[in-house]
Amino acid sequence: MTARLSLYQKAEQELYKLDRQVKAKFYDFSHLFRQDPWHSSLRLKPLKGDGRIYSARLDPSYRVLLTRTGLAGNGEESWLAIAVRHRRDVYEQLSVAVNRITGEIEFVDLSVVGESALRRAGIQLTPAEPEAEPGEDTSAAPGSPAQAVPVAEPESAIPLLAAYDAELLRELGVAEALIDLALVVTTSEELDQLVSSAPLLTKDVLYGLASGLPLDDIRREITGAVELDEQPNPEDFTAALARTTVTTVDDALRAVLEEGDFRAWKVFLHPTQARLVNRNYSGPARVSGGPGTGKTIVALHRVRHLARQLPPGQNKPILLTTFTKNLTTDLRARLASLVEPELLARVEITHIDQLTARVLGENAVSGRPRNRVDNQVALKELRDLLLELDERTWEPEFLFEEWEQVVLGQAVPTRTAYLQARRAGRGRPLTRIERTAVWKILEQYTARLDKQHMETWSQAAERAARFEIERATRIQARAEHKEQVGGRELIHRDADSGIRYVRHRYQHIVVDEAQDLSPAHWKMLRAMVAPSPNDLFIAGDTHQRIYDNQVALGSVGINIKGRASRLTLSYRTTKEILAKAITVVSGKNVEFDDLDDGKDTLAGYRSVLSGPEPALVGHPTWNDELAGLADTLRTWRTELTTDEAGNTTRDARGLMAVCVADRNKVNEVMYYLTTQAGITCAELTKDGARGEGEVHVGTMHRFKGLEYQRLAIAAAGEGVLPRAAIEQYRDSDPARYQRELRKSRALLFVATTRARDALTISWHRERSRFLPS
Repeated sequence: MTARLSLYQKAEQELYKLDRQVKAKFYDFSHLFRQDPWHSSLRLKPLKGDGRIYSARLDPSYRVLLTRTGLAGNGEESWLAIAVRHRRDVYEQLSVAVNRITGEIEFVDLSVVGESALRRAGIQLTPAEPEAEPGEDTSAAPGSPAQAVPVAEPESAIPLLAAYDAELLRELGVAEALIDLALVVTTSEELDQLVSSAPLLTKDVLYGLASGLPLDDIRREITGAVELDEQPNPEDFTAALARTTVTTVDDALRAVLEEGDFRAWKVFLHPTQARLVNRNYSGPARVSGGPGTGKTIVALHRVRHLARQLPPGQNKPILLTTFTKNLTTDLRARLASLVEPELLARVEITHIDQLTARVLGENAVSGRPRNRVDNQVALKELRDLLLELDERTWEPEFLFEEWEQVVLGQAVPTRTAYLQARRAGRGRPLTRIERTAVWKILEQYTARLDKQHMETWSQAAERAARFEIERATRIQARAEHKEQVGGRELIHRDADSGIRYVRHRYQHIVVDEAQDLSPAHWKMLRAMVAPSPNDLFIAGDTHQRIYDNQVALGSVGINIKGRASRLTLSYRTTKEILAKAITVVSGKNVEFDDLDDGKDTLAGYRSVLSGPEPALVGHPTWNDELAGLADTLRTWRTELTTDEAGNTTRDARGLMAVCVADRNKVNEVMYYLTTQAGITCAELTKDGARGEGEVHVGTMHRFKGLEYQRLAIAAAGEGVLPRAAIEQYRDSDPARYQRELRKSRALLFVATTRARDALTISWHRERSRFLPS
């Protein structure tokens, strides 16, 4: 009898940690099991403890644990592989069940729980296979759960969750097999051991209770987010399998396993995020949250969900956009690993400036085109103008920001409109006479740029927004007058200006890193999609805003009232790294907006992961710091690429990175590591990593939206974070001084939270004021 075999996500994670030989044997096992699950060589048999768990022989040392999940549609037996273990780590106390809240299949293993907690709960683990087999490897099983060292503490210690009872834990969705244990743990170390391989809902609930999160918040944010509308049948494993995240055992999975778990983790959707992805919204919706809470992953899965709802044959009706080019490259790679090619063909993935350039290209008129220049070139032109005018009243930086944030940001067309424009957050107030003088200079400045056929990207965005608003107005007028040709609406073709205004460019737009877009960008995007259900889906975190763009979405026609959600659990950054990161953006008078005229906060933001404490290391000189950095990277490389026997098991490329604030330091770091330390490097550019080096190196701006297993931040000293130049504004322009400080804080916050497992921050001479002492 043939069988259908799926792989439980926990089993997939266990396979990541096993050596290549065991992974290869697992694929051979899978092929044989599908042909005949009861083949004599597999020795398939139920455990004595939980008869729903079966053990099958992978080789003399390893076992695959499975559970039956009914019959597939073609009558085949359906099985789920729930664990891959060394035979010494297979216990009778293993259990599998359907969770009463989520209706998903949950596998619980007590072998990772601390011995003292097991003793207090009256549990004695019984090995399922007490005797060794001929040919069994009796050395330590690499990647298998380690037996915890007993925690030395008095038996009378008060349990961490003493304020709660079993019925409450059951109500919140804690796995039944772990409830008694959860009520006897007395230290955070024991709790970490208990939840290290626990089902996700159990982990989230127990960490929430232990951290003092109010019960109402746990019910709403954790349990309520994944609760089914109806009570699931605890015996219906067929229905439970449909609700459970599983993987097909095929060649695609083999490729992921060979890369390690990092690639899969970057697109993993937590059950508490799934409802945000699948919800039907009546209009624009926004999801916010700290780093690692899964905003980008939610955005990617939202794209997949929307693409699945569309009929085939439409030409890229979904736009996925973000602020920078290298982020777009990363999004494209991650989405490609998540969706089928036919769904990917329905999505246009482009960064906001590229989208701007396309709109302007479609609306270009004959004549000499404008050269788009960066802000440094544009600022130089403004300085030159002020010198020619002998104008010393205004600093060029102040005027440039006034032009970008107020005039362009609000699309102010006339002097009269400028006299009435809001200048919230600009700090220095301007009288009516001063505004008139500023307007006169900015008029001359824009004329100067125009004469030289120059424009900034902010100007380009503002022009593109005007074109798109005009286009949307024509579309609306056409709809209102029900203009038709031959009884049918014309097909939309951008290249033909005569029939361009039949319908909007996109049916759905998904925006990642939304906090960095300007008001003009938002106006353009608003005009590109018709106001309708599920039109805009926005993901962002203002604590990570590293540019000057700031906007209230309501002011640009994007109303998210009642459709804003907040993620609070970090699944990327450990709580040790998170604690350091939060100190960077905390302090007196440090506030962040919520993209909607309110204040954002990291209250309740916490991690479900544990790891080593971040290392903060000072050095007397830059050369000393580089030498220390090289030592750290060599240690990480060894840990990431070799097993306990010293054999190389995988490639470290793309797993480690070095992040600096200053562009010149990128070259210095790469030169030292390559020539002095024997470590190959790949530079992070706007197009992504350039080269095949082991370690990615780039500025903090380039790390926006990226993640690495191990990260080193170098040259994090005072005068760099924040820049020494901002001291000139401390007294002359306090508001700008605070803005610059906030940007520097956000930049360091972004950098620290790019790390998943390990973080080192170093400096020479004086540490940054943002780093904890």
